[in-house]
Amino acid sequence: MTDNEPEVGMRDPDLPTTMAAWHQHRYGGPDVVEPARLPVPVPRPTDLLVRVRACGIHAGDARLMRGDPYLVRLAFGIRRPRTAVRGMDVAGTVVAVGSGVTALSPGDEVVAEIGVGGGLAEYAIIPAARAVARPDHVPAQLAAALPVSGGTAVQALDAASVGSGSRVLVIGAAGGFGTFAVQLAAQRGADVWALAGERALDLVTGLGAAHTFDYRQVQPGSPELPAASFDAVIDIAGTAPLSTLRALLRDGGTVVLVSGNGGPVLGPMERMLRAVFVSRRRRRIRSLAATAKPEILTQLLELTGQSGIHPVIEQTYPFAAARDALAHVDAGHAVGKVVVTVE
Repeated sequence: MTDNEPEVGMRDPDLPTTMAAWHQHRYGGPDVVEPARLPVPVPRPTDLLVRVRACGIHAGDARLMRGDPYLVRLAFGIRRPRTAVRGMDVAGTVVAVGSGVTALSPGDEVVAEIGVGGGLAEYAIIPAARAVARPDHVPAQLAAALPVSGGTAVQALDAASVGSGSRVLVIGAAGGFGTFAVQLAAQRGADVWALAGERALDLVTGLGAAHTFDYRQVQPGSPELPAASFDAVIDIAGTAPLSTLRALLRDGGTVVLVSGNGGPVLGPMERMLRAVFVSRRRRRIRSLAATAKPEILTQLLELTGQSGIHPVIEQTYPFAAARDALAHVDAGHAVGKVVVTVE
């Protein structure tokens, strides 16, 4: 071994040298993502190599696929993505560990938000510090739906101090993140109001929303959503004027901006920057920059499948149809989560 080669710890002796993956050479729509044979990656000292069982797909994957907005290309590749395989949320089986990893071993089942991509492949690298053991009662498909969307929902509710007795409005409640936000807010004892598409209203009600509205008929500023009535507004849709969202708050309330639309250069960052000037001391507007937090993922896994939360998976795609999964999420109409099974 040379000084430039990564150290490798315990490794499955039957591990192949190449793997199937979905790979993109340039930014664009789902048509730029193509099947390929790639080398099986080698874990660095603090990494795990996992055989992927399931990969959750969400809006962030579609944005990185397109390089949208242009601002993201400064960080992830100007002309094409440096990480050419999409998929951030992975559930899989450890097959090799880096020399510095002691807490996990080959054969362990884990879940993680792995970074900017790599999950739409037979094997993926996970930083060991991000990996969480998958309990037996949570199938891989459900586990792969949790990390980014579930973790972001927890952090958004924490940012708004949502607890028992809070009145919360979730705008964009039917998507992957929104379905978690509704469930987790209701579980905390909040009075949840939700805006979603008409076909998802019954679903959102079943998840714990006390009041649901079709966003095509009722929008922030409509009489059905009285001003100064909410302790928290969780805005996923990102289309309502910031001043209108602020007017919905009671004194001491908080609007949390999770995502949103914007121009081709800055995207939602433009709106998040404006929020700094629109926020007030008694009615705050906060932009959420969620990060991977294994301790939150551990809590979500414990809640899943018991009396806590139930990931809403609209559709599961086989690995051979992973491009179709990306296309469905890219179209922006998914209800709940989309998961690709790799085994």
